[in-house]
Amino acid sequence: MMTDAIRALIGREVTYTAPEPLGRAAIRYFALAVGDHNPVYTDDAAARAAGHDGVVAPPTLICETNQYAGLPADADGYAGHTWGIELPGTRQVRGGNAYEFHRAVRPDDVVTATWRLQDIAERTTGAGQPMLVFTSRATYTNQDGDLLATNEETIIYLGVTP
Repeated sequence: MMTDAIRALIGREVTYTAPEPLGRAAIRYFALAVGDHNPVYTDDAAARAAGHDGVVAPPTLICETNQYAGLPADADGYAGHTWGIELPGTRQVRGGNAYEFHRAVRPDDVVTATWRLQDIAERTTGAGQPMLVFTSRATYTNQDGDLLATNEETIIYLGVTP
């Protein structure tokens, strides 16, 4: 499954910068959507009492939103970052994510996400199926270059038997 063309993708990098600050509405809507009613996401006084300068975003908001990308929706309706890799004879499976949060995200933050394809490894499942494991790392910063979060993501392409 590993070809020279696939191997050459390692190190590929793409950067997206949001066209505007994250905003209080995005923070409020995300907190509602995930059912997190912590008042630090909607109330300045509660956020200050918790040690923040004002309202902050739920930690995973910047990792789960595509607000920064400004990309058109693909055939499945997804409007976020993908590597656009098509591997005939495979099925794509999300392998997981590992998040690390460095600083609370505020409504006035303009998020930049830099995605880097870190590694591609060829492996075999316990059932003997070939697979390629793609490991990417997204680094999220704000307009001042402050590190907000990182997200290591694994996408697996499983060989399918015809």
